[in-house]
Amino acid sequence: MTMTAPAPAGLDEPGLLSRLRGEAWQRYAELPFPSRKTEEWRYTDLSKIDFDRYAPVYADHDAEEPLPASVERVLARSGERSGIVVQRNGRVVHVELDESLAERGVVLCSLERAAVDHEELLERTLFRAEPEAMEEKLWSLHLAFLSGGYLLYVPRDVRLEAPVHAFRLIDQPEALVSTHSLILAETGSEGSVIDEFVSADLDAVSVHAALVYGEDNARIDYVALQRYGRGVKHFTIQHLTARRDTRLGTFNIQLGADLARADVSSRLLGEGSDSRMLALWFGDDDQHFDHHTLQLHAAPHAASDLLFKGALIDAASSVFRGLIRVDKGAQLTDAYQTNRNLLLSEDAHAVTLPSLEIEADDVRCSHGATIGQVEASQLFYLMTRGLTREQAERLLVLGFFEEVLARLPLAGVRDRVLDAIEEKTRSAYGAAETS
Repeated sequence: MTMTAPAPAGLDEPGLLSRLRGEAWQRYAELPFPSRKTEEWRYTDLSKIDFDRYAPVYADHDAEEPLPASVERVLARSGERSGIVVQRNGRVVHVELDESLAERGVVLCSLERAAVDHEELLERTLFRAEPEAMEEKLWSLHLAFLSGGYLLYVPRDVRLEAPVHAFRLIDQPEALVSTHSLILAETGSEGSVIDEFVSADLDAVSVHAALVYGEDNARIDYVALQRYGRGVKHFTIQHLTARRDTRLGTFNIQLGADLARADVSSRLLGEGSDSRMLALWFGDDDQHFDHHTLQLHAAPHAASDLLFKGALIDAASSVFRGLIRVDKGAQLTDAYQTNRNLLLSEDAHAVTLPSLEIEADDVRCSHGATIGQVEASQLFYLMTRGLTREQAERLLVLGFFEEVLARLPLAGVRDRVLDAIEEKTRSAYGAAETS
């Protein structure tokens, strides 16, 4: 897999991003693509993807466009929001921010604009990210072929009462679209973000990275709702960094794409920090979802709790590999990791590999995983009430996910996620309705 130069000649972008792109391209060219001989990639075969076929998409400036009708329909059902970002094929085409928040110093803008107006924030965050070894090739690809992205900056003691809702739209076939979400919450601030990934059925590759930084006593929730069309291959790398007494939450929902891989890491670097990591996925046909997680405890008195649940029908498959890593000085760590898988057909397949690496001696850590099928007695009970088998299974799937959905922090976010899940289950059981 040998891709061409990272940017066309004459790309007009801030020098800061050009430097980032150049450094990443050099590293990308040096690294081999992960193979199934690598333990972390054993169950996802990148050799089946000919990356040379996909043309990188670049955006050298913002261009305001009207809100797409599909975005307007979602927003009409999603309640209040603090801001809106729309990216089409990587380029930011629409940004809105509540005026009262802008007056208090909140920043919501494209990365290109941030590189001009907020250079110090990019130097402080984006340029200091440290990917894990298994992520480094895709991370370098992401930066070298960066299409665009946004910065959300929440200053000290400012609270966003409603979420920022960002949309990633792809409508260009055979494209490589690489986007970025950079979220920085200063001391005592609070907010939530929804990143929603949308496309029709088309052949494309999406590479996305999200960096979330919470300073002392910040509260940030990040939601990634992936509902790409069939044919898309989606890769996401999410790094969350928590300082003293900071609480960070992530919620990943995988519903679309042929192949989706998520590497999610939570780094607890401050005493009293707290991480909540949630995910759910529902796969049909031959979809493949791969999740790798890291709960890194580097400070004492910190807590993390992970709950990932997936349901599969037809010949869909999934992988979960999770690691709780506790450093030597991280005494009084409280960490939990749970993965549950529900198989709804004989051909569906799930792999779950939870693990612990503990160097401290005064900790409370546990992990657990299950893979099971729908209980016949539950189906029988529902079918005796007049439901078809498909209707009964759909209700059981929604009930299976309720444990995760109940832990979402905001009603508006919860309603949007539930709406997307219900649409996917209707589609999977032959009663699709367009959103």
